[in-house]
Formats: sequence, C-alpha cells, structure tokens
Amino acid sequence: MSSKLSATQIAWRAAQDIADGAYVNLGIGFPEMVAKFQPPGREAIFHTENGILGFGEAPRAGEEDWDLINAGKKAVTLKAGTAFFHHADSFAMVRGGHLDVAILGAYEVAETGDLANWSTGPKGVPAVGGAMDLVHGAKRVAVITDHVTKDGKPKLVKRCSLPLTGVACVTRVYTSLAVIDIENGRFVLREKLPSLSVDDLQAQTGAELLVPGPVADLVVPEL
Repeated sequence: MSSKLSATQIAWRAAQDIADGAYVNLGIGFPEMVAKFQPPGREAIFHTENGILGFGEAPRAGEEDWDLINAGKKAVTLKAGTAFFHHADSFAMVRGGHLDVAILGAYEVAETGDLANWSTGPKGVPAVGGAMDLVHGAKRVAVITDHVTKDGKPKLVKRCSLPLTGVACVTRVYTSLAVIDIENGRFVLREKLPSLSVDDLQAQTGAELLVPGPVADLVVPEL
C-alpha cells in the first residue's frame, strides 16, 4: 500500500459505513465518488438537492441525458422508483431531518466538529450553498478529505480559520491517512494506515489525537 490513500480509496472506505436503505446526500465533486462503492447486499437511496431521489450511476460516455443531472451538473441515470420534485421540497427533506447521512468535502475540520468547506478567496468553492442546510439537517455528517493540504498544512485543526459551513456538525472524518471520530469536542483516532505510527500521524494533525484504545489498521483494496 502507498504512503497515503487515493481519493478513490477514501471514498470506498466511507461507503462501507453507509447502512442498507439509508437516504444519503453526497457533496459535489469528490464525495460523489462514494456512490460507486456500495457494499454487496446494501443499497443506499441517493438524494440530490436539485430534486431527485433514488437516481442511479453515471451513464456511459455519449449516453448522457442532460435533462437528468445532479446538483454538481453531472449526468445521472434513473432507477425504478426514482422520484423528481421541486427544489424547495428537496430542501424541506434536508431541513426536516429526513436524510440519514451527508458526506461532504472540506478545507478544514475542527476538533469541535466545526466544518469549513467554502472560501471567500479567489479559488475554491465561492459560496456556502446548500451545505449549510445539509450539515444540520442530516442525522449523520461525515467528511472525506486528504489529511493535509497540497502544501502540507493540517486540514484537521483545533479551530477553523476559514468561514464556517456549520458548527459542531461533523462526527467522523475519513482521510488519506486515518479514520477519526469527533467526540466531546476532541479528535478520536479509530483507524490509521499500518505503515504510519501514531506520532507520525499526530505530526500531520493540527490538534491532539486521543487514542482511547486499540487503533485498527486502515486497509482498503487497490482501486
């Protein structure tokens, strides 16, 4: 296994924790990959905030119907039972607590569970959008992300420096190096790459990692 997980492998690991029959919203971009890796015998019902519930996988190249897109403007396919509805009804589902899981990307996650996944800077996501509803409407909020930025700075921090998407909303983070829960305002280490020591992981994390018991090996297939 390489020194860190690829984006595809992080998405695979996050998919393993989605229960059969769960209603799930996947954030635009990287989190959309989670839908490819539903474990055998389980089927999630995917929701997109522009008004589709229960859609299928992406169509093959050249077979797209551009009237059928998700919130990230990616083409989707229909499954038996797929439902369409108004954008306002979609947000009523979100705000009404009807989603079991939301999986989002992040610029920063604080040990308190605060999430920053947009920026006022010239690059990146330019507005908070529907994520601010998702993080407080879904029953469980998880983040998938590289453990550090491109220039090696921690993305898991004591306090976020960027504008917040939500406060105390994230409960689990799947990174390129580890799986970390957020409990009682602290990062709790659950899994890490076998090749990485706890001290090495801590050196790349911007807040203290609690290790209350045995840490499982983070093992994923070569995808």
